[in-house]
Amino acid sequence: MGPTAFRIAGLPEILQDLGWTVTDVGDAVPTEMPDVSHSNPAVRNLDAIIAWTKSVGERAYEMAKACDFPIFLGGDHSMSAGTVSGVARHSQDLDQPQFVLWLDAHTDLHTLHTTTSGNLHGTPVAYFTGQSGFEGFPAPAAPVDPRNMCMMGIRSVDQAEKRHVAEIGITVFDMRAIDEQGIVAPLNSFLDRVRAANGRLHVSLDVDFLDPDIAPAVGTTVCGGATFREAHLIMEILHDSGLVTSLDLAELNPFLDVRAKTALLMTDLAASLFGRRVLERKTRTY
Repeated sequence: MGPTAFRIAGLPEILQDLGWTVTDVGDAVPTEMPDVSHSNPAVRNLDAIIAWTKSVGERAYEMAKACDFPIFLGGDHSMSAGTVSGVARHSQDLDQPQFVLWLDAHTDLHTLHTTTSGNLHGTPVAYFTGQSGFEGFPAPAAPVDPRNMCMMGIRSVDQAEKRHVAEIGITVFDMRAIDEQGIVAPLNSFLDRVRAANGRLHVSLDVDFLDPDIAPAVGTTVCGGATFREAHLIMEILHDSGLVTSLDLAELNPFLDVRAKTALLMTDLAASLFGRRVLERKTRTY
């Protein structure tokens, strides 16, 4: 129901009001589910996640080829296994490196072998960066170089993921780093890298990046997340950069929302990324 909630919140109409031409291509559907199992007994819904990853990956690739700025709505963050691998495949066709800004409370770096919860929304980053441990999944056609990733807002990481982050070289600004350095300098340093490499930038925004006081509609709330002002500032800086080429809006569970406040906030953040300002800045004349 996540995509439906975004539509009800008025995302297409808001983007149209900002001057964008918007085409809603409807909901993705999974391919035929394979008959698979895994040696890790914790793993759940493996057949469905494999089917969805294959389907969404193909759909994302076709959308990236067909439009200037595909937006993917969800739903469980496992969707990004498909969305990022799909847009990265298109970037490879264009001979441009794929970069990813991961705005999330979690690193989502588990594999089928390391997950203890069995929730595969904790695995997409490991998948689309080409890590081993995804038996039965389609191999990503263009794995994202982990050194081309930046994670912000991280505040819930287990020991296996901590080791993995260090091993593969992902840049991580957890909430302590943001408290100490602010949002602007870390984000701009990453955007400078994207610009210097003539890269394409995918932004994946998970509801739990935000503090649950302002965004309760997610099943994985972690206290101490980004504030309203921090989140809008990130989106405005991203818009000003002109570097973003695709977007995930993920992990919205409308059944956990309070008077649609999370859906409306996520929609407002998307609007900021596409050019809307909380306050318009005018140049003073004398």
